[in-house]
Amino acid sequence: MEHINIYSGKKAISRIVTSDSIKGLGACLEPFRSIFAVIDKNIPVNSQLMEILKAKNVRIKYIVPSEEDKTLETVMDICSWLLENGADRDAMILAVGGGITTDMTGFAACIYKRGVRFGYVPTTLLSQVDAAIGGKTGVNFEKYKNILGIIRQPAFTYICPQVLESLPKRDFLSGVAELLKTFMIEDNGNYQKAADLFFDIQSEFHLEVMMYGKDEKTQWRELLKKHRKTLTALIAAAANIKAGVVSRDQFEKGERRKLNLGHTFAHAIETLAQQRGMDITHGEAVSMGIIMAAELAERLGVSQPETINVVAGLAKRLEADFRACGLPIDCPFSIDEMADCMKKDKKAEGGKVHFILPQAIGDVVIVDLTVQQVVELMNAI
Repeated sequence: MEHINIYSGKKAISRIVTSDSIKGLGACLEPFRSIFAVIDKNIPVNSQLMEILKAKNVRIKYIVPSEEDKTLETVMDICSWLLENGADRDAMILAVGGGITTDMTGFAACIYKRGVRFGYVPTTLLSQVDAAIGGKTGVNFEKYKNILGIIRQPAFTYICPQVLESLPKRDFLSGVAELLKTFMIEDNGNYQKAADLFFDIQSEFHLEVMMYGKDEKTQWRELLKKHRKTLTALIAAAANIKAGVVSRDQFEKGERRKLNLGHTFAHAIETLAQQRGMDITHGEAVSMGIIMAAELAERLGVSQPETINVVAGLAKRLEADFRACGLPIDCPFSIDEMADCMKKDKKAEGGKVHFILPQAIGDVVIVDLTVQQVVELMNAI
């Protein structure tokens, strides 16, 4: 079990616990006498988790999270439930689920009775390496991503990679994009380790399913179990990186913006997909967005020349790596279609957007550009 702190100055204000067993959650809940849990109804029931919650007399509300329902109305519904069940200022609100569940539950806890304590048990890879770390909470508004929200740190985030073994393959791969993104910001040799791991998992999966006819769900679960030790180490490394960045820049005035690598493009892709009834997950949009950010970096002359495995250019290398990991790389929308959404991005200030562009693996830079400049650069032949 590893403990990682998020600091404000020299004071630890939030704790991240990584463990290969859900049993350790009981110790995290021990200081709290009044606990209310908001749980994603879609996640498989974990008997050990339910035993822990039952032993603590935790009251439970189940929700069915989706981008369409990530709204103020859902947050108000959570607040109404807390009020009806007598949650007071000493309450601990526990979110169990993916990023949508933690975002909305955290937001509800931030505004209920002017703020009560909350904690997270993220159950997707995407939330374990990104969404549940750093204190960002919020909801979508007027069909735009996470426009309303608060930055406030949870008391703790309990990360247990074991729960990922019941995660559908597509949902797992959404988290792979965020994990690779983190190592593109700060590498320490982990980017290549992660790319190799997910290439191996993909290769083994296709071999066993296509050649030997094994059941897809069973085989995927077995492969994640087989590689759990390596995966746990990579998740802990990513959590450490994000915790460090957040500690140095909790409210996103500078360095923390780097964690948005690919996200300006990704949020535009998600918004357009939702408007047009297309099925694109956040991680898939981030994967496409990172490739677009790398292409923009090359057109600006920001990225460094690279020749690895006879693949020239950082964007081409990323395309090859992401494709090998099973991630989508081709955006279904033109940059002109995305322009209006990018202008409404949360990172837009003074008519410009803080674009995060990769110079090399482990090295990104913040470049302020107008959306029109980006459109012109991306449309240039």
